[in-house]
Amino acid sequence: MSWHWEYDPDEEHVVGGAPPAFVAEVEKRADELVRAAEAFYLDGSAYQGEGPKGNDAFVPGGMFGYLVLPRHECVYLRQVTYW
Repeated sequence: MSWHWEYDPDEEHVVGGAPPAFVAEVEKRADELVRAAEAFYLDGSAYQGEGPKGNDAFVPGGMFGYLVLPRHECVYLRQVTYW
């Protein structure tokens, strides 16, 4: 398995109706978060430390909430807010 990101529960639920330029910024930041998580959680799927870490990320035009699950080697994008 390798690190990746995905929408949770699905793309339509998370970013449906958001402007395409905003979605592109969210996905660009998600790629950055994946690279950071991969570097931080070197043991990935064998991780035995503390539970998942969630946070908010700000991008031009809004923000999104995400959750990092090292054992899944995934950054889940949970909710977006755009203005």
